[in-house]
Amino acid sequence: MAVADAGPAGRPSWTPLLAVCAGYFMVILDVTIINVAVPVIGRELSASLTEIQWITDGYTLVFAGLLLTGGALGDRLGNRRVFCTGVTVFAAASLVCALAPDTPALVAGRFVEGLGAALIVPGSLALLQQAYPDPAVRSRAFGLWGSVAGVAASAGPLLGGLLVSTTGWRWVFLINLPVGVACLVLTLRHVDRSPRLPSRPLDWPAQCAVVAAVALLTGALNEAGRLGWSSPAVLAGFALAGLAVAGFALRERLARSPVLPLGLLRSRAMSGGAVIGLLFNFGFYGMVFTASLDFQHQRGYSALVTGVALFPAVAMTMFASALSGRLAHRTGDRPLVVGGLLLAAAGLAGWAAAGTEPPYPALVLPMMAAGFGTSFALTGSTGTVMGSAPAGYAGTASALFNTTRQVGSAVGVALGGTLLATAVDYGSGVRVSMAVGAAAYLAAAGLARLCVPARPRSA
Repeated sequence: MAVADAGPAGRPSWTPLLAVCAGYFMVILDVTIINVAVPVIGRELSASLTEIQWITDGYTLVFAGLLLTGGALGDRLGNRRVFCTGVTVFAAASLVCALAPDTPALVAGRFVEGLGAALIVPGSLALLQQAYPDPAVRSRAFGLWGSVAGVAASAGPLLGGLLVSTTGWRWVFLINLPVGVACLVLTLRHVDRSPRLPSRPLDWPAQCAVVAAVALLTGALNEAGRLGWSSPAVLAGFALAGLAVAGFALRERLARSPVLPLGLLRSRAMSGGAVIGLLFNFGFYGMVFTASLDFQHQRGYSALVTGVALFPAVAMTMFASALSGRLAHRTGDRPLVVGGLLLAAAGLAGWAAAGTEPPYPALVLPMMAAGFGTSFALTGSTGTVMGSAPAGYAGTASALFNTTRQVGSAVGVALGGTLLATAVDYGSGVRVSMAVGAAAYLAAAGLARLCVPARPRSA
């Protein structure tokens, strides 16, 4: 029996959850905390605009591109071993970033941070699946795990603003060191060893295709705002991304030991859950990014005040994730996912309908609805994907789910920036961005009715 089930009076121990969530918190925090610090970093290190973009995007691209490899390594070598390796790599890379004397060193450190993140995230869900075999307890654990993503992503601007304005930008990275050490100690002491499948090889050609597809798609969307949607370079980027996806599918069909067996995607719950994750991350992170730009550039808020202004969404993610984890084993995943997605769609639609320059109080309820609904959808879709994973493929299932989510985040941010850049005026760009996010939530809700199981999960 896993350590998590050996608490006093028959109650499960939540220490494994704390260990896993500490690592996951670092990973998601670094996606957003850098946005506040990067202008100061650029000034102090005399970085060019291209170098500043690589400081921000290099981490996300490596992270999203290598998630499937991280999941395959977890299944092959043991998820606890790979998770701890990822935490060590991430903490060491954070130290390199904090001590970086120039921009190339910082960019290199960010690449390595992305590698560490890709090793941490697939193992985090697989370790929770292992530590909490009881479906009701596991639902609560998945709910709390999901809340970490929303809290870390939305708290990034606030924490980054505090650190940059008080101790300096290098502490944006140094803060990861004590968290990483605590995560390692807790994991090694309180999380059981994971089973290994050493005979499973790694599919490097398929992995290269995934990295190429993510990089080309994100790059094309980023450049569309500067060059225009009809630019040959942008169109070529989209076409090459499609070819990379096709190459990945062909390689996986022919490979004897594929990194993502296409048979897994025949499961409607797994493939549908992965697409749902892409769509709600697209909507939520697109909203956070667009709102951050609106608050700072249009309303004149400081980085710190912007973090405070986003707090309604943060508060809802914390509350809704805990609540949804308790409800999942009673209601099943489908009501949580569909209901949450519809609520989030209503929130972003309300923002779009509020006009081009709505007062901040009119945006509080839309942000609360988006945060609450996304957390409900995350808990239910996480349980759906992980519950449909065959034995020995927990790490791969987790990697698939988190890869699509990170792709959704990257596309949401890139498209949000492009819509702002190409709109007639800034307020119209914000409205269009929120309307597109609402449409993504609605599409995900329709898909959830078809793919997410209606009944509560059983052991």
